[in-house]
Amino acid sequence: MTEPRILTTGPSDGYELLDSGEGEKLERFGGFVLARPDPQALWPKRLPKARWAAADAYFTRDEKSADWAFRKELPASWPASFAGLNMLIKPTAFKHTGLFPEQAPNWEWLRSLVAKRGARGPRPSVLNLFGYTGGATLACASAGAEAAHIDGSKSAVSWARENAALSGLKDAPIRWIVEDARTFVEREARRGRTYDGILMDPPAFGRGPSGEVWKIEEHLLPLIEGCRKLLSPDPLFFLINGYSAGYSAIAYGNDLLPLAEDYGGTIEIGELAVAEAGEKGRLLPAGIFARWSRE
Repeated sequence: MTEPRILTTGPSDGYELLDSGEGEKLERFGGFVLARPDPQALWPKRLPKARWAAADAYFTRDEKSADWAFRKELPASWPASFAGLNMLIKPTAFKHTGLFPEQAPNWEWLRSLVAKRGARGPRPSVLNLFGYTGGATLACASAGAEAAHIDGSKSAVSWARENAALSGLKDAPIRWIVEDARTFVEREARRGRTYDGILMDPPAFGRGPSGEVWKIEEHLLPLIEGCRKLLSPDPLFFLINGYSAGYSAIAYGNDLLPLAEDYGGTIEIGELAVAEAGEKGRLLPAGIFARWSRE
């Protein structure tokens, strides 16, 4: 396992972290600026209050409710070009927008692995668990993979399909499946189906479409072990993203050690961060990752 790294996403045409601090972040998604909470931003803001006050919308939360407040009329959704994809931005009641910009370095890594494998053999197959709005799925598909995109939320899978159409990947070989991740993995194992690459973004807690309960402290390790049974004889990668407070990239890296023992290759671990705009932009921590590959 390599020493921990920091994978950083910088500003782009479709997305920009304008400022952060005092438990909030100010971001531009396409043509609109949003302010929302971020507990990692434990430092002073740099931009003047007037700049924050000019945000098109901001997320508010109190003991009774949590929702967006709009300073002007915004569309219910709008496209943003980001990291080679077109993603539909939709401010949700959970403060999310559907785009996780810190994942751009992982998308680049996935594209590179898929393209190299596809250049010398059959089209690689990829499984994306807890796939949400589909960024990683589409990154793999854009590089030539066939993919299975799994999420327990029907609306999230529909959103991901919209992103596929926006990104010119409507007819890409992607299976869109609304199902509990553990149930799907167990069924695929019974079918004898395998994948060259597997990635997952497990939440701390969640429910499947039939009320199945997911608790990361109970279910992550069995899920990883189940996924190992789905790897092809010549596996390409395994990626775990983490957003649950209290967990370490080292722990996720340890979960991947059996792959290195069985197949060789490299395990990388570290943090995901987004850089503020400007020459002296600070890094906003945005998650952890552990990834194994053979290329």
